[in-house]
Amino acid sequence: MGCPNHSPFSTAWNLGLWVDSSGWYTYYIYTPKQTFPGKISLEMVVARSIALKAVNSASLWGLNRSRFGGLPKVQTVRALSTIMSPPSKAVVYEHHGPPDSVTRSPISKFRCYYYYFSFFIAYFCICRMIELPPVEVQENQVCVKMLAAPINPSDINRIEGVYPVRPQVPAVGGYEGVGEVYSVGSAVKGLSPGDLVIPSPPSSGTWQTYVVKDHDMWHKISKDSPIEYAATVTVNPLTAIRMLEDFTTLSAGDSIVQNGATSIVGQCVIQLARYRGIHSINIIRDRAGSDEVKERLKAFGADEVFTESQLEVKNVKSLLSNIPEPALGLNCIGGHAASLVLKFLRQGGTMVTYGGMSKKPVTVSTSSFIFKDLSLRGFWLQKWLSADKAKECRDMVDYLLRLAQEGKLKYEMELVPFDKFHSALEKALGKHGSQPKQVIKF
Repeated sequence: MGCPNHSPFSTAWNLGLWVDSSGWYTYYIYTPKQTFPGKISLEMVVARSIALKAVNSASLWGLNRSRFGGLPKVQTVRALSTIMSPPSKAVVYEHHGPPDSVTRSPISKFRCYYYYFSFFIAYFCICRMIELPPVEVQENQVCVKMLAAPINPSDINRIEGVYPVRPQVPAVGGYEGVGEVYSVGSAVKGLSPGDLVIPSPPSSGTWQTYVVKDHDMWHKISKDSPIEYAATVTVNPLTAIRMLEDFTTLSAGDSIVQNGATSIVGQCVIQLARYRGIHSINIIRDRAGSDEVKERLKAFGADEVFTESQLEVKNVKSLLSNIPEPALGLNCIGGHAASLVLKFLRQGGTMVTYGGMSKKPVTVSTSSFIFKDLSLRGFWLQKWLSADKAKECRDMVDYLLRLAQEGKLKYEMELVPFDKFHSALEKALGKHGSQPKQVIKF
């Protein structure tokens, strides 16, 4: 798609960009009366803009406007480094909305409407899966060839625009994953091509084949780490272990109760609790095949698994055999499912809410506060990570990966080729019923 022969607006000043094979960037200012013909790809302009946002680089160009005689002004700048990443295939969303609409249908070209107004260039693009051009790998940066990245509920919330922390659009999707170092900048130490790395703390932009970030954003992990677990270890397993450790002191023989037990966090809670000698009481929704679900969770180490309808009794604690009343409850659903967690808690117990899948509020009876002295807390991994926890995060990631490598931590996942991304997205959105965690394999 070349430079148009006419400006979209008769009074506008517009921008063209050309990137040659030697790494020179040349931009052109042209007016409605005199345009610079040929060799200008607006797709390249917008793709470059997206790529640079993904790596937090400075603006690619500075606009030096000239009116002398209405002639176009040409400037050329030299890239600071000759190290470039390969082109990258990426899932990009240009605006917020339903994920299956803003990222739908991979296309090789996308429409771009642009204008120049008050010294700024604004691009309105409808873009899905696109090819991003190479980006410069600066001296303190690392280029990573992504191997796998999951589709998490928080990824979907970011695309919808409802997550509290989200990248500025246009943006590449994804927040965690695993990759192999492809190339490093001249000042990088401790990382070499071939090393297995994850973004730690996690950061946006992992749904693409190549990612360039500062070296301190990458954490080197053991090459023996299972790829699918390395790709998913940070968000869900780390949430599970932090909630078990941060809100009450649990010892061997104690118990916890949770809803959303089939989620990745729920599966991790079951296994991490069992590993520490802690009993788990698990609540699942009523569904076809619930008996099979119960057996799978018990195979992970669950002590008790109940459907919500089984708990419609006056005294739920009568359903427990030799398990003590739980001191800790975990809620990721809200609404009635949260009330069921509260029913189980012992005097002075704590319920931690880390999600709200039902989009219904948590309702608590007055007696729960007055007579049972229950505490309600919340957990958000993003906040925990932002509190100077980088080293602690990496230590825990290494610990969790060792458990996965030893077969002591497992959860259900489905690896999906990148070119089947939209099928995986539909499953992650729940359009095909309950599905394993969708993990994109590049």
